[in-house]
Amino acid sequence: QVRLVESGGGSVQAGGSLRLSCAVSGYTYNRYCMGWFRQAPGKEREEVARIDSNDNTRYADSVKGRFTISKDRAKHISYLQMDALKIEDTAMYYCAAGAWCRFGDWGQGTQVTVSS
Repeated sequence: QVRLVESGGGSVQAGGSLRLSCAVSGYTYNRYCMGWFRQAPGKEREEVARIDSNDNTRYADSVKGRFTISKDRAKHISYLQMDALKIEDTAMYYCAAGAWCRFGDWGQGTQVTVSS
């Protein structure tokens, strides 16, 4: 059974940094796509970043230059390094995984709160 577990969320002041981690287990193959999504209260879920099986990355315009997605293939962990955080980055962050970036498996989420 596939399981994704996020960690690393918390509270930080604007301009600060956090690193989210997503540990993946249960995949029988090593080539899958990882993504990070977020949802703020009253807003729709949005994709923040993704990294595919060839390590190609894609970012939402709102986080380009501030967030970096990476993965440790051997450890089956995806990371989201978030720098220069803004108040508007406050949201529940979810990691997701799936073959061909069809995100069918999701974590439980980790809260990120950015204050002034």
